[in-house]
Amino acid sequence: MDIKLIALDLDGTTLRSKSVLSEATKDALERAIKKGVHVVIATGRTFASLPEPIFGIEGLEYVITSNGAHITDLRTNETIYSNCADGTAIEKVREILYAHREFPVEVFTDGHAYIDEMVYEDVKNNGSDYMDANYILRTRNPIPCVYDFMLEHKNDIENINIHFRNLQDKAEFKVLLEEYEGITVTSSMPHNIEIGGATTSKATAIFDLCQRLNIEESNVMAIGDSPNDSAMIIASGLGIAMGNAVDEVKEISDYVTLSNNEDGVAYAVRKFVLEDC
Repeated sequence: MDIKLIALDLDGTTLRSKSVLSEATKDALERAIKKGVHVVIATGRTFASLPEPIFGIEGLEYVITSNGAHITDLRTNETIYSNCADGTAIEKVREILYAHREFPVEVFTDGHAYIDEMVYEDVKNNGSDYMDANYILRTRNPIPCVYDFMLEHKNDIENINIHFRNLQDKAEFKVLLEEYEGITVTSSMPHNIEIGGATTSKATAIFDLCQRLNIEESNVMAIGDSPNDSAMIIASGLGIAMGNAVDEVKEISDYVTLSNNEDGVAYAVRKFVLEDC
């Protein structure tokens, strides 16, 4: 295949455990870039939560953040595309979240992630058996009331992240949310649900970028591991699941590579783009 753009999820995909970018993956991506292929990071993280090693990939031009809410041109640090949720939809979502305040909520806006300070302090003092405590303390900004904050920024919300200790609670809440219009409901981890705008997705952002670069989606290779990667994997010419991907992602993919801790991205890039594997 004539791959002209590689779209990559980060956690569980491009990165090894503990947010490590291996030399093998970095080398494969830089070789692809030198070959003229656009490499695009497409992550659920906010821009401020991106790990520093990503910026060390020589020639990396674009980053898609918050599940497709923004595209940033790294050469100018300019946001060239935005697709946030509608304020009216956020008001409705806020009502149901406020009625179920037992589930911790994070709000993404303006490239940053915010969490209720009571949750932040609890995680800081006691840790968590279902949330990544270190990641929360490193990347989340504590605020007095996340629900008031949600209303104050209702027209600029990139993503809402909800955590569940009990997976049955998550399944039931997902069914409840899917009845609402004007939002998308997805997940990037076993214990979370993520809410975006009606058309917010990594796939939609990649389509916009393809139009800007005059690239057909059939010339895109997308790699991911979680449900929030499914749309871009389906839309791309070559959709690849990581060896550690959930079954539903593997089932809709064209190929399954090695796991993230085995540098599955590097293997796929060498096989399908560099053709030396």
